[in-house]
Order: sequence, then C-alpha cells, then structure tokens
Amino acid sequence: MKMQANVVCGYKKREAAKAIAVAIQPDNLQAPKGVQVRTRVDDTRVTTLVELDSRIETLLATLDDLLACISTAEDVL
Repeated sequence: MKMQANVVCGYKKREAAKAIAVAIQPDNLQAPKGVQVRTRVDDTRVTTLVELDSRIETLLATLDDLLACISTAEDVL
C-alpha cells in the first residue's frame, strides 16, 4: 500500500531550522528500499516528507526514528 506522511517542525530562527535539517540528513541517505525521505527548510520550518510502498508498521517505525533523530538534534541545540 502506498502511504505518505509530512512532518513539519517550526523554530524561532532560520539557523536552528537549517541545523536540524542538516542533522537529520544522513538518515535520509540510509532509507530502506522502497522508502523515500526528503527534507527541506522553508524559512524557520523543517518539512520532511516520507513516502513508501509497504506496511503501516514500516511507516510508523520510520516516523518514530525520524522524530527521535529530530528530538536528539533539538536537545543538542
């Protein structure tokens, strides 16, 4: 089943948004087969689109991993 999810995080400063996007970028390169993860910065917002053709459990696990990485990056800032 084809599925997609958008995760949007807002920050007070553009520099923070850029730092978060850079911090999670390496994970985007290691996406499993059939999973596409694209992240972009729009001013003070980071938007990540997750698309996959798989099971709902795979989508949930991918989103869980993404949110954990974002949370860790935010803690570092």
